[in-house]
Amino acid sequence: MLTRKIGIDLGTANTVVFVPGKGFIINEPTIVALRKPDNSVLAVGFEAKEMIGRTPEEITPYRPLKDGVIADYYITKALLTYFISKAIGRLNVWKPDVIISVPAGITQTERRAVINAAREAGARNVFVVREPVLAALGAGIPINARSGHMIVNMGGGTSEVAVIALGNIVSWSSLRVAGNKFDAAVTDYVKKKYSLAIGEQTAELVKIEIGFALPGRDKRDYQLRGRSLLTGLPKDIVINSNEIAEALNPYLLEIATSVQTVFNETPPELVADIMGKGIILSGGSAQLAHLPEFFERSLGVSAYVADDPLFCVAKGTGLVLDHLDTYKQTLLNKR
Repeated sequence: MLTRKIGIDLGTANTVVFVPGKGFIINEPTIVALRKPDNSVLAVGFEAKEMIGRTPEEITPYRPLKDGVIADYYITKALLTYFISKAIGRLNVWKPDVIISVPAGITQTERRAVINAAREAGARNVFVVREPVLAALGAGIPINARSGHMIVNMGGGTSEVAVIALGNIVSWSSLRVAGNKFDAAVTDYVKKKYSLAIGEQTAELVKIEIGFALPGRDKRDYQLRGRSLLTGLPKDIVINSNEIAEALNPYLLEIATSVQTVFNETPPELVADIMGKGIILSGGSAQLAHLPEFFERSLGVSAYVADDPLFCVAKGTGLVLDHLDTYKQTLLNKR
């Protein structure tokens, strides 16, 4: 089967690729490892991530996206070349049409950078769609309905809050606080409380295993290993989920404030709709335990996590690809 359409959820932390008829065929870290001094691409995705914190001086892993947008054009092009080639296969002579997710707050310059990088990476036509719309589609929200729905898409680099009605975004906020900041918060907390230095991958694993949005009686323990800042020697400690909730709380409050700001800018009729239906949470960071309860306590509005929150945006690209002609006039921006 020739692959002529590809949907790419180009995230700061992970990239998910969707192909009609095949489903989610790629889910890999958005990381490229370069070899100095010629900056040649050594590895991409999982292989590159495994190098973080373990490489010699001449090899450097990079995250080419920062806060959801391109921070390094050359490395992003290499990344897209890898994913597009892997999706279409070596024997496919057709250049595919590609849909790529972008943050709601992306500038025209950033938008053009994404489109140009994808074209140079092997795409024929490139369309970009704002992440909250794709996340809403993937979460099963009827975006063309007259009633309002609120989606909070929490990824690796950004947390996107949007109210959607009649097929478009009515009010929105794009906050550059999400999973990567959560990882940094865990690292800082362990450093300050236990005088222990831990790596980026360890912090992420702690967040995944015992990441709580609220402290509770059902706390879980996790043993981690790092380097003592006092002795310089390896050291083991046991940390619990209530401590992780304490570490993440300032950033979660920032996201809640962002949601409050969007409510303040939303017409009262749509606010009433959302009060009745609740807030939909999507994205990889929405998998924090007790996150819906956190938003309910902070905002007084019910919340629930969408099915397969990590794949909502990628699912949305699939739905757009299945009805490309229908969405060309409404959602898609082609340059």
